[in-house]
Amino acid sequence: MKPSQTLSRTCSFSGLSLRSIGVHWTHQAPGKGLEWIGVIGSAGDAYYNPTLKSRFSISRDTSKSQVYLSLTSLRAEDTAMYYCVRHSEGKSV
Repeated sequence: MKPSQTLSRTCSFSGLSLRSIGVHWTHQAPGKGLEWIGVIGSAGDAYYNPTLKSRFSISRDTSKSQVYLSLTSLRAEDTAMYYCVRHSEGKSV
């Protein structure tokens, strides 16, 4: 991808209602540790890592059981593996 483009990632779930779970996004740059990007809760409210730039956006489509991560204005330092993680609210994961 070229700088200034937008990165979009989709996380799909089967057999789960997004209205009963939260979904976290993390990323890991080469040679670095995991960094938490943010979470979208069961009610659809999104929270983000305040140390990251506000170029990230997390959304969802409950009818498709999909959660989306969008990153605008790509930079070289955004090169990383991106992961989504289910969070069952009120339970350990």
